[in-house]
Amino acid sequence: MTHYGAKDIAAAFRTVRNNTIKIAEEIGEEHYGFRATPETRSVRETLVHIFHIPDFPYEMHGVRKATSLAGFDFMGFITPRLADEKAPHSKAEVLKKLADGRDLFASWVEGLSDEFLGESMNLPPGAQPATRTRFDMLLSVKEHEMHHRGQLMVIERMIGLTPHLTRQMEAMRAQMAAQAQAAKS
Repeated sequence: MTHYGAKDIAAAFRTVRNNTIKIAEEIGEEHYGFRATPETRSVRETLVHIFHIPDFPYEMHGVRKATSLAGFDFMGFITPRLADEKAPHSKAEVLKKLADGRDLFASWVEGLSDEFLGESMNLPPGAQPATRTRFDMLLSVKEHEMHHRGQLMVIERMIGLTPHLTRQMEAMRAQMAAQAQAAKS
């Protein structure tokens, strides 16, 4: 039986992060302060937030190898990262952070064993579910990034850009239509 393991998580994370980096490259630095609404993160803040998404899972699973989140000072951990979102990072700094973070996190994940990924972690009292596997928690890093990348793709539309994944799909459809037309001729 084949299954989705550490190397698959790492490869999928690299793909997701590469697509995020492409968006970050295509949005002009003059739009990095753009917000869809006043109460949402700016493009820059969203990209820095994305950079920090792997921090918590790496701390819990890589550094502490924790088996429980009970008593963990999440706000103490996250507060400096929230402050970093507000820092005046240049586009070049953001791109470097995203690329460096991709390489560090994916390299670490791909070396994890199936046994380690299968271990359960107890969540804080009252959380539902009460436990999650390390596999599930590490997979959620990619899912969290994709959520924010979707927001960035909407912002691209708002500032007049067509997202690269949309352009790729449109090119593929045009090629398929041309091939179908040629086959009829």
